[in-house]
Amino acid sequence: MGYLLVTNDDGVDSPALVPLIRALSQLREVRVVVPAEERSWVSKAISRWDRVRVRHVERGGHEILAVEGGFPADCTNLAVHSLFDEPPELVVSGVNIGLNSGLGFFLSSGTVGAAVEGWIAGLGAIAFSVGRSGSDGAWKRSVHEDGDELWQRAAALSADIVRHVLEAGYPDGVDLLNVNFPVEAHHETQRVVTQLAVVGYGRLFSPVEDAGADDVFEHDFDGELRGATPREGTDVAVLRSGRVSITPVRLAHASDLPDDLRRRFERGSPE
Repeated sequence: MGYLLVTNDDGVDSPALVPLIRALSQLREVRVVVPAEERSWVSKAISRWDRVRVRHVERGGHEILAVEGGFPADCTNLAVHSLFDEPPELVVSGVNIGLNSGLGFFLSSGTVGAAVEGWIAGLGAIAFSVGRSGSDGAWKRSVHEDGDELWQRAAALSADIVRHVLEAGYPDGVDLLNVNFPVEAHHETQRVVTQLAVVGYGRLFSPVEDAGADDVFEHDFDGELRGATPREGTDVAVLRSGRVSITPVRLAHASDLPDDLRRRFERGSPE
């Protein structure tokens, strides 16, 4: 019986981390490798030029490996290939403080990036995120309290989904599972298998006043989605209805092209 690797993008001080470790420890041995500080919005970035340092810390009676200077995907890669004598049975990333629903956020998420790195290593992976639709920015700034009842519920719900995956086996043809749930969700909240909504986001930065002669900007996202109203059955629509979204994602997937464009690509433009 293998172990579960827990990582995240909110860092070693995330209020979601210790409750998740405790809940998952009821299922398997848990090993934890996380960034030493928050590393959100970094997708699947890998440290290339800077060295990373791994230090041992203790949180809530659990040993955690904190990667200083590292990204979430670094944590997964280090755990799978460098830190332990065997790879994990499953990579569990999260629980993220803020939703990672819709294609734009899915592609930008450090939480998802850590799970993607698990897929690259040939492992099953699940990314968990919790938040409020349309107001994640303000909500995230108000939830950093250890032991909050929200994180106990989030951990229990996540562990139950992991339990089902362990019992049934990781599904064939699925590269990772992206799970999102609203802050009010609990064990009995309806769960729906969804698709990624094709939505993005708008402005991410605001100018900094009195910054001198240069134009200086800082991250200032308001949580709003850009794009058409998501159709029923997508992760965004399901979350807005108060339900849990479970999205089985295939990363290695190519689309068809119109015949004319395909011929142009493959044979060159006509005379």
